[in-house]
Amino acid sequence: METLPEGIQKILIRSTNWIGDAVMTTPAVRTIRRNYPDAELTLLAMPWVADVFRASPHIDRIVAYDKQGRHAGLKGKFVLAGDLRGQGYDAAILLQNAFEAAFITMLARIPVRAGYTTDGRGLLLTHGVKKARDIKDRHQVHYYQEMLQGLGLKPGPDDLELHIADEDVLWASNSINQYTEGEKRPVIGINPGAAYGPAKCWPAEKYAQLAERLCQETDGIVVVFGTNADRVAAGRIQEAVNNQIRVIDLTGKTTLGQALGMISQCSVFVTNDSGLMHVAAALRVPTVAIFGSTDHIATGPYSDNASIVRTELDCSPCLETHCPRKHFRCMEDIHVDDVARAVYGHLEKAA
Repeated sequence: METLPEGIQKILIRSTNWIGDAVMTTPAVRTIRRNYPDAELTLLAMPWVADVFRASPHIDRIVAYDKQGRHAGLKGKFVLAGDLRGQGYDAAILLQNAFEAAFITMLARIPVRAGYTTDGRGLLLTHGVKKARDIKDRHQVHYYQEMLQGLGLKPGPDDLELHIADEDVLWASNSINQYTEGEKRPVIGINPGAAYGPAKCWPAEKYAQLAERLCQETDGIVVVFGTNADRVAAGRIQEAVNNQIRVIDLTGKTTLGQALGMISQCSVFVTNDSGLMHVAAALRVPTVAIFGSTDHIATGPYSDNASIVRTELDCSPCLETHCPRKHFRCMEDIHVDDVARAVYGHLEKAA
């Protein structure tokens, strides 16, 4: 065990790069805070991940890693390292696995650099932890906690934790009230996209059929989430419901913080394996998660209020971005009835 030294007062935490991964590190961030209650904790994160931690009581400061701008390329890494060097960090704890994370903190001359010895970066770390062989058989939440345990920290609870800024919750509440006029109606979130690739995505036309059915069979409000890349799927949903006012299309129209606020208002959230799926799990929103090529055991919603909908195939999970067998059965064989049944199950529990 490479136990961290005593006397650490200023820690740089290198966040993971994707929203879902960042949410799954929230128990680890809380563990760091519990082990260092008086230390100053700074999070180095990509701009699109920052809102996951913006309202966290465990983080004192966030530094944006502007990889597309000021910190782009090799020169940018030296610029970032220079920015960090003058901050007087005692230690860097790397939740992100890449060589780059260790390289930047070494350039920044941070004396204690701790993390997994992945991606050939072991020599750049002062305190390296080897991955357990059986880690792939468990949820990824444990992956980060076990690294901290390997550094001598006492791990805390594994529950996900997500805090939302008050203004984002207020924005979401006001947006819904414009459609419900104060009436109590279920809010059904639909998230048809995923950053990983098309093999993660249930077909847009099936999401459209689901939305049509929900509008016909409930008095709920349907909210469509996503980025600009999901506008086509959102358009198909709008066509299926004849552009009903009960469907709110938020694709490409919100900040991440606003999306978090809106998810917190949902009665149930229907989603592919995506970052927002993990957000819903962290917010304890009832979740229907549709899985195809990815592993529902390792990266499923870490929640006891979630339903997994998937097709049992010998080729799934393949972990590929595109179906290598060209049939896409892992998603095509999931019927609208299967997903609707799970949605209604959660709505009935809430009622």
